Amino acid sequence: MVYKNKLVQKNISKEEIVSFIKELYPNNDFIPLHAPRFSNKEKEYVLDTIESTYVSSVGKYVDQFEEIMCNYTGAKYAIAVVNGTAALHISLILAGVKQGDLVLTQALSFIATCNAISYIGAEPCFIDVDPVSMGLCPSSLETFLQSSTFIKNEVCYEKESGKKISACVPMHTFGFPIEIDKLVAICSKFFIPVVEDAAESIGSTYKNKCTGTFGLLGTYSFNGNKTITCGGGGIVVTNDENLGKMAKHLTTQAKVPHKWNFFHDHIGYNYRCPNINAALACAQLEKLEEIISNKRVTANLYNDFFMNSNIHFNSEPNHTRSNYWLNSVLFESIENRDLFLEYSNTNGVMTRPIWALMHRMKMFENCLHDGLKNSIDIESKLVNLPSSFRELNSIVNE
Repeated sequence: MVYKNKLVQKNISKEEIVSFIKELYPNNDFIPLHAPRFSNKEKEYVLDTIESTYVSSVGKYVDQFEEIMCNYTGAKYAIAVVNGTAALHISLILAGVKQGDLVLTQALSFIATCNAISYIGAEPCFIDVDPVSMGLCPSSLETFLQSSTFIKNEVCYEKESGKKISACVPMHTFGFPIEIDKLVAICSKFFIPVVEDAAESIGSTYKNKCTGTFGLLGTYSFNGNKTITCGGGGIVVTNDENLGKMAKHLTTQAKVPHKWNFFHDHIGYNYRCPNINAALACAQLEKLEEIISNKRVTANLYNDFFMNSNIHFNSEPNHTRSNYWLNSVLFESIENRDLFLEYSNTNGVMTRPIWALMHRMKMFENCLHDGLKNSIDIESKLVNLPSSFRELNSIVNE
């Protein structure tokens, strides 16, 4: 892949990069990859929850959390759950994924995506990513579907195994929106529902519409390292009334409402978000736009620093607004990548490579894939850089 034009004006050393990061985040003996940003409002809401004694899955902040997410994303229904993996698991169930099915997804992903598929007894089938968005590539998906599947009675099957392809799970990697409208259109032609893994892209938009709201269902994560956090928490969003109601029902142990009796009509899950976590989420959501704006300033500084150099800074694709959850660069080789990882982490700056590709894991080594050319290239060169909320006076003349 070619990431830059052939005119390379400068070589940037690992020492220069670390020095620049320390200017971005001064007065830190250790600079983490991504730290949460809290204020008095979080303390106020959490204390209110404790004083109310409603700290579990019943309480006003759970309802408020869902209402805010509906208003923010434009989705008709939002269901608060304990974490992003639970959100993805329940969404796959609602999308109709069954044991023995195939689910199309990307190998360049955090393992939670594949874990959620595996909980059902389904198998991931890995499609390559786009080199710019680093998320599932529509053209690679279409090539695979045209060459390797067949349709019978409006159901898509993989030719070699004969297994049903029951869902597609694209991920908006590091907050970069993919060409999700194209992907949904392709999947629609093959009768495959799309479940968006928007765990990393809260606040990111594609063509002015929030990620997570293009597919049949979308999922978000509010883990401690995300753009905003409630410690542990997730959201399922959908515009389908039946799916929205069933998501809430299944995630509250499928208990049939009654004043005193306990009766359950499905296999349910203890996935409802606790009120104490939801309180934290509500406070964080109030400052989401402030945090994203701050992170976008930092991304622009990184972009300027790496401009016309031997190291490529990954910037948001066209027609998108990225939350820049984690900033990332591509080195020229795996050797240069590893030299930088060793130097930066030894010198008080936390950096990390991207996740090992899922098909390299023992659990998924026999899963189908399309060669994953772009994924393999990115895996060997990418490094994530510190991306926390930053005091904007740390560098003059921004």
